[in-house]
Amino acid sequence: MTDTDTSTPIHPDSNPAPHLAFLDDVEGEKALTWVKERNAEAEATLASTSRYGELRDGVLAILDSTDKIPGVVQRGDYLYNVWTDAEHERGIWRRTTWESYRSDNPEWEVLIDVDALAEAEDTPWVWHGATVLRPGNNRALIDLSRGGSDADITREFDLETKQFVDDGFYRPEAKGSMQWADTTGESVFVATDFGEGSLTDSGYPRVVKRLRRDQPMDQAETIFEGETTDISVGAAYNRLDDRTFVYRSTTFYTGEFFELTDEGLVKIDIPESAHGSVWTDWLIVRLRDAWQVGGQTFAAGSILVINYEEFLSGKREFTELFAPTASATAVDITATKTFLVLTILDDVVNRIELFTPPVGDDAWTSQPLDFVSGVVPETTEGQRPIVTASVAAIDSETSDDLWVTIESFNLPSTLAVAHLASDGSVTEVETLKSLPAYYDADGVEVSQHFATSEDGTKVPYFQISPVGATADGSTPTLLYGYGGFEVSLTPSYFAVAGKSWVERGGVYVIANIRGGGEYGPQWHKSALKENRHKAYEDFAAVAKDLVERGVTTPEHLGAQGGSNGGLLMGNMLTQYPELFGAIVCQVPLLDMRRYTKLLAGASWAAEYGDPDDPAQWEFIKTFSPFHLFDPDASYPPILFTTSTRDDRVHPAHARTLAFEMLAAGKDVTYFENIEGGHGGAATNAQRAMMQAYAYEFLWQRLN
Repeated sequence: MTDTDTSTPIHPDSNPAPHLAFLDDVEGEKALTWVKERNAEAEATLASTSRYGELRDGVLAILDSTDKIPGVVQRGDYLYNVWTDAEHERGIWRRTTWESYRSDNPEWEVLIDVDALAEAEDTPWVWHGATVLRPGNNRALIDLSRGGSDADITREFDLETKQFVDDGFYRPEAKGSMQWADTTGESVFVATDFGEGSLTDSGYPRVVKRLRRDQPMDQAETIFEGETTDISVGAAYNRLDDRTFVYRSTTFYTGEFFELTDEGLVKIDIPESAHGSVWTDWLIVRLRDAWQVGGQTFAAGSILVINYEEFLSGKREFTELFAPTASATAVDITATKTFLVLTILDDVVNRIELFTPPVGDDAWTSQPLDFVSGVVPETTEGQRPIVTASVAAIDSETSDDLWVTIESFNLPSTLAVAHLASDGSVTEVETLKSLPAYYDADGVEVSQHFATSEDGTKVPYFQISPVGATADGSTPTLLYGYGGFEVSLTPSYFAVAGKSWVERGGVYVIANIRGGGEYGPQWHKSALKENRHKAYEDFAAVAKDLVERGVTTPEHLGAQGGSNGGLLMGNMLTQYPELFGAIVCQVPLLDMRRYTKLLAGASWAAEYGDPDDPAQWEFIKTFSPFHLFDPDASYPPILFTTSTRDDRVHPAHARTLAFEMLAAGKDVTYFENIEGGHGGAATNAQRAMMQAYAYEFLWQRLN
C-alpha cells in the first residue's frame, strides 16, 4: 500500500460514529488540526517539568551513546553496521574489518549517510535494511522508508564505488520487498504493488515476479500469484543449494511452501500451519499444530528434520530434534555451516542446545551450550540466574562460529564470539564488546513470580525492584505486557527503563501472559479469538498479585503496552479500571469492529477473528475497547500515543477513543508523533521524547 492510499479515509462508510469520520483521514486538515491541538495540550502538561527534561535527556544519552555495542553482520571480508547517534540521527551504514572491530576504537568506512541523503533529497528517509549480493559482495539492495512507515523503496547500491547505481534495480514506494534472485546480480525477485488487483485485502503483495537487469517492471516474469484474501507472497533464492523457494501466507499463521524448479512449482507437503525451511540437505519443519505423519504423532511445538531429497521422493520418517514440555518451548533456530543451534525457553529463561547432523547411518546428536555459568552466580535460594544468552550464526555459509550476547535486566550486554570445534564443543568464548552500566543497578533485585489467573493457569512475571523498595504498597510500579502473536518477553538489558523508572525508585514488572510465545504454540493459541479474554484475565491476575504481595496498590500501579499491547491496555482501561492508577496506551488497536478495514488490519483476523461474521463479532465485541467505553463510568488517567506515519495500525484507533473519552470529560492525554511509523518514532530524539512523555505521565499520576 502506498503512502497516497493512507491520506484519505480508508473506509469512510465503516465508521459507526459519523462525527468521528474525519479522524480516519490520516493527513486531512481537520484531523491534523485536532491532533495538533491535543499535542499542544500534552506538551503543556508533560514537557513543562524539569523531570521531563531529565527523563528525555537521560533516554537520549543512552540512545545516542557512543559506548553502544555496534551490532554487525559479516558479508565477505567486512562487518557491516547501522549506527545512530547525536551526529547521525537517521543513521549511517558503514563497515569495518574483523581486525579493526576487535579494537577499542574501530575504523569505519561510511557507505551511506542517511541524514545527508535525506537532506539532499528533501525526504525524511528512515533506514529499513540492506541485502548484500553474495558471493561477490559488490552490490546491495537498500530499503528506505519515508518517515518510518512500513511502505518503503528499494535502490541498488554499488559497494565498490559507494554510490547508488544509475538505472539500477529500483522498487517504487510500497509495502513489499526486492531480493536477489541469483549469484550474478542480474535478476531480482520483486513483491510489490504492481497496480490494480496486485495487493491482498491486507495491503501486501499477492504477486511476486522475477525482474531481470534493464528490464522494465511491467515486463517482469510472474513467478507466483496468491489470492486477494491471502496475507502476502514472496520468493527467496538459496544460493548454497541453488534453489528458489516461494512462500504464500494464507493467514497470519498458515501458508504454503513451494520450490520453484525448471518444471514449475513443487509444493512442499507439510501442514499449512507449520513453518518449513531447507538447510543444506535437510528439510526443517516447525509445528504449530500436532501432526500425524510416518506412523508417528508429533506435538505442536515440535521441531522435525528429514533429508530433503528423500522427502521429495515420498519418505516421511522424520527425526524429532525437539519436543516441547509443560515448561519448555523452542523459540529460535540458528544454522551455522555444520550445526543447528536451538534456543529453548524453560519457564521463560533460555538455554541453548546444539545439534549435529548424522554422517552415513549415524543419528542426530545434541549437546548443551552453556554461556551463562560463571557470568551470574545462582541466587542464595539456589534459583537459576535470570540471564539471557542469545546466539546467531556469524556466517552460516563459511563458519561455525556464533555471536553470543549475554544480558539480563540489571546486567549490561556483553558481545562475544563462540568458536566451535568440529564436534560442536566450544573451544573459546572471545569477549569483544561490553556495554557500560547505563543505570545504577547496584542492589537491584531481579526475581520471577507466578500469578494465578481466573481459570487456575499459572502466569509468570519478572519483577525488577530498586534498592530499598518496601513491601508496604507505596512503591510506584509499572506493569508491562503484550500477549499476542506468539511474541515472548524475555530478560534483556534494561537501560532506558532502568534509568527512567527503576533508578528513580519504581518497580518494573513484565507479565508473560497468554497470547505470547513463552510456552510455545499452545500458550499462544489459548488466547486466540473467542479465548482472547484469557490474556486480559492473566494481566489482571498479575496486577492483583502485585497488590496481594504488598509490592504496590492500585493507586500506585501503572500499565503500559503498545500495538497488540495497546489493545491490552484498552481492555485494562475498560474492563479492569479499578486495578490501575494510570495507563499508557501506545500505537493501539481499539476499534475492533472496523480493524480489518483499516490498513493492515485484515492480516490479523487469525488472531482476533472476523468482525464481519456476526457469530465472531459476538465475542470480538467483548474485547473492543471503543465499544466497551461507557461515558458514565470512572476510568484511570490514560495517555494515548501514536504516529501519523503508522501505516500498519491506523491512528484512527487512538484518535477516536481519545475523542470520545475527552467528550465525556475523562482524564485523557493524547500525543501523535508525525513521523515514526508503527515504532512511533523515526529518530533517537523522537524516541527519547516519546518515552519521556510516557514516564513523566506515569510519575505524575502514580505518585
